[in-house]
Amino acid sequence: MGRLHSTAKRAAASAGIIALAALAACDGSSVVGGGTGGNDPSSTTSTGTGTGTMSKVNKVDIVVSVDNSRSMADKQEVLALALADLVQSLTNPLCVDGQGHPAATQPATSVDPCPSGSTREFAPIFDIHVGIVSSSLGGHGSDACSVTNDTQSCPGSPNPSNNDEGHLLSRIDACGGASVPTYQGHGFLAWDPEQKLSPPGASNAADFISSFRTMVLGVGQVGCGYESQMESWYRFLADPAPSQQISLQNGLAVPTGTDTALLDQRTKFLRPDSLLAILMLSDEDDCSTKEFGQFYYANQQQNPQNGKMKFHLPRARQECATNPNDACCQSCGQAAPGCPADPTCMQSPTLADAEDDINLRCFDQKRRFGIDFLYPTDRYTQALTSAMIPDRDGNMVANPIFSDLDPSDGVTAVRDPGLVVIAGIVGVPWQDIARNPADPTLGFKSAEELALPVAGQNSAWDVILGNPANYVPPTDQHMVSSILPRPGLPGPTSPASADPINGHEWTIANNDLQYACVFDLLAPRDCSAPGVNGCDCNAGNDNPLCDATTKTLQVRAKAYPGQRELGVLKGVGTQGVVASICPVQLTDTTKADYAYRPAVAALIARVKGRLKL
Repeated sequence: MGRLHSTAKRAAASAGIIALAALAACDGSSVVGGGTGGNDPSSTTSTGTGTGTMSKVNKVDIVVSVDNSRSMADKQEVLALALADLVQSLTNPLCVDGQGHPAATQPATSVDPCPSGSTREFAPIFDIHVGIVSSSLGGHGSDACSVTNDTQSCPGSPNPSNNDEGHLLSRIDACGGASVPTYQGHGFLAWDPEQKLSPPGASNAADFISSFRTMVLGVGQVGCGYESQMESWYRFLADPAPSQQISLQNGLAVPTGTDTALLDQRTKFLRPDSLLAILMLSDEDDCSTKEFGQFYYANQQQNPQNGKMKFHLPRARQECATNPNDACCQSCGQAAPGCPADPTCMQSPTLADAEDDINLRCFDQKRRFGIDFLYPTDRYTQALTSAMIPDRDGNMVANPIFSDLDPSDGVTAVRDPGLVVIAGIVGVPWQDIARNPADPTLGFKSAEELALPVAGQNSAWDVILGNPANYVPPTDQHMVSSILPRPGLPGPTSPASADPINGHEWTIANNDLQYACVFDLLAPRDCSAPGVNGCDCNAGNDNPLCDATTKTLQVRAKAYPGQRELGVLKGVGTQGVVASICPVQLTDTTKADYAYRPAVAALIARVKGRLKL
């Protein structure tokens, strides 16, 4: 839904129909589920708990996973505002009294003493690695998000950010050119004020933060619209053998080769004895498409048999509408032995233009297509918690996150899962996760607090996530992904701020979703101006992001329900930190609820117990 720019948008209006036999084995047999090893490696489970014996550490490795699709520039700017807070929190931790309350006055630097009666929450961290990856991994074998064919996003030039390959990014501009100098040219920043690294790293805090900000903003917002937020950090940190490329062989996507450049970056970045923190920033749900078999069809835009026609997926069988977990919920392109004949499949097996917009290919897949084309979220919870994970052929191998990638480094201990934390700044109303919505300065709920009963529900997870495995929706309608206006929320004709969370519902022409939350832009954007990227307003819409009078002036930013990211944050238990991408306010820089300061505070609260005193 990141507004794909593609040749499919310029293709003939008539829908291309793929031979249904091409999807005949999408049930997980050898055609689609085969991968290169004849099974779906992502379905394997593991209960390993890591091999480390460390209790507390004094070094931190931070991976920031930034969504770089359209409409993300405003959120990247807000994140940039919070980076000083993140660095300051680690390098100059708070002084607190015996009850854990912050002292009235705080030391200006890490070497200044705490006021009488207070001590540091943890010792200042003088050894930090910071790296950035984007959500762009290309089309996963499809024709979408081509680097060479996309000349609209970077006018007159290829768009390199359509596929960032899970590599560390240090560019200044999304369309290429200069880069921020990184530690020994390895793609990441190294904070080293004591100059103990060999060679020494950065020692000037202002320069370090400035470089960090420039790298975040340089990720840009012209990346692939099929956002692979979770697969990107997985690829960089955990994939045992990340592929060099995805090639089509006899109509199947096959990962080939090994990305040795990525492995080299990983080895230099990820220390075995550090605390690993992953920070995801995304305003959309994850769309990490399986990179084998025929799952790439979820991203396909033009008919492989006729490049002048659009490609549309087969529709789902009728059982999918009522129960996507029904054994007969399959694609009309699949054989369904033992299932009754489906008259709709026989009469109209392929979806039409209005039913299958390319911007909604990641939405409600099993119900709409009869197939889940995405990696299960268990793939990512395993990577964050298990000593062993499956490789691309389904073989269980050592998880790089819980391994010593450089045996010559002299390190004898390796991190355990408690030294891995993942924070998601994602599409969820801050009101749903605030400790006290009436006083957001009190911060966001911890994992333990999210698990407590709330408002008649078993936990806050019922409110924001529901039970995805059984297709039970969240009880907060704002968190229900839907094209149509959702019941109980102010409708499209309501005043602009009828709903304090998302403005109001709006009228969608089958190419977008309703919003989880919205927030005021730092600066309004004139969508009628030429060359404006990632704009949502036009004279004919009733979008709550737009000025009600001019219609073409965008005054708010949006976020969609981040269901898959939330599923992983719940799945990792106390290793997860939930934060909202819709900030409480962007005007008072002195308050604890400014920008993404609550997200930083929640992350620090989670990791401080494993940092040395």
